[in-house]
Order: sequence, then structure tokens, then C-alpha cells
Amino acid sequence: MFNFHSGFFSQATKNVAKGSFIAGLFLIGFGMLVFVLRDLFAFIAAAIFFMAGFSAIGYSIKLFWASRRMKDPGNSHNGYRDNVRIHYQEEHFDM
Repeated sequence: MFNFHSGFFSQATKNVAKGSFIAGLFLIGFGMLVFVLRDLFAFIAAAIFFMAGFSAIGYSIKLFWASRRMKDPGNSHNGYRDNVRIHYQEEHFDM
């Protein structure tokens, strides 16, 4: 009476099995590539970490410099207030 086995589920199962098999082959191939060329991958990883480190240092220097410029009261040219003018006008209402 109930037919749980249909062509659609069979085809979906085959497609999932094929995808899983191909993903497994890619993972094994990538693992072998890393094993054979470990020096190259270690160099690439080291280069990425060096670039990230220098980027973080540069960003921190920019932040320290900006905070120092904001804190300096004798500095007539405050970088964080470029092109900003505050106009205050008192309004007098007669009652």
C-alpha cells in the first residue's frame, strides 16, 4: 500500500553518493598535495601570518597616532575636526 522506494529518492541517493565520493577524492588529493609540497604550503601560511601581523601593527600605529592628535590641546589642526564648523545661535523668545 505504501511505496517508500521511488525513483526520485533513488536518484537523490545516487547524487548524494556521487557528490560524497568526489568530495572524498578531492580531500585525499589535497591531503597528498599538502604532504608532498609541505614546504610550499608552510611558506604560504607563514607569508599570510606575516602580512596579517604587519597589517595589525600598521593599524595600531594609525590608531595611536589618531588618539594622540585628538588629545593634543595645543594642536590647532585637529584631524578629527576637518571641515566641521559648529554654529550656535541663541534664539530669544519674547513672551
